[in-house]
Amino acid sequence: MSAQDFLDRVFRHVPAQPGARFVFEAWRHADRPTKEGFGLLPMAGVPVDKLAACVLDVAAYRGNIDYVEESRVIADPRYAPPAAVRFYQRVKVPMLAEIQMELVLQDFGERQGWRVLGWHQLDAETARLDPGRGARSAYNVGAWLIRPDAVGYALSSAPSKDDVGRLKFAALTTGADAGAAQVVQANIQGMVKWAQRR
Repeated sequence: MSAQDFLDRVFRHVPAQPGARFVFEAWRHADRPTKEGFGLLPMAGVPVDKLAACVLDVAAYRGNIDYVEESRVIADPRYAPPAAVRFYQRVKVPMLAEIQMELVLQDFGERQGWRVLGWHQLDAETARLDPGRGARSAYNVGAWLIRPDAVGYALSSAPSKDDVGRLKFAALTTGADAGAAQVVQANIQGMVKWAQRR
């Protein structure tokens, strides 16, 4: 699943103007066990460049972004910073599982007035990860949309069913869909707070 295709779907759900409060939309795509979701949080005075720099600073996620246990850059000539970066990430879903994946984050520049940064999973590389260190992600694609008056965050992800078992898989898919709006809003607020600390 490419970040560009995902962005095309996300932009169908981006309002022309942010409202007065956080909004969230989710929709089904293909036969995936989780919905794709997009949240938009209006706020004044968003430091667009500083926030984009935080998003791109994947090696510093641990300690600055909740639930990130490990995040490190993987050298790859196909993905040269600052336009793109390949990285490994392991996140902890409280009381359920640790999930790991290899991703590529790209700076897509501006689109319809938004600064856009998006990522997609490297499926073959993720499949080769050691499941003893955490469940491997089946798919993971997402994006940040930033402008001076709002921040948007979009995500579609699920763990490998083989790595977590039936009950945990249900909690991490059906359960994740149920709590997606709160998670997306918290992710936006967490990234903004990190940018404000820099």
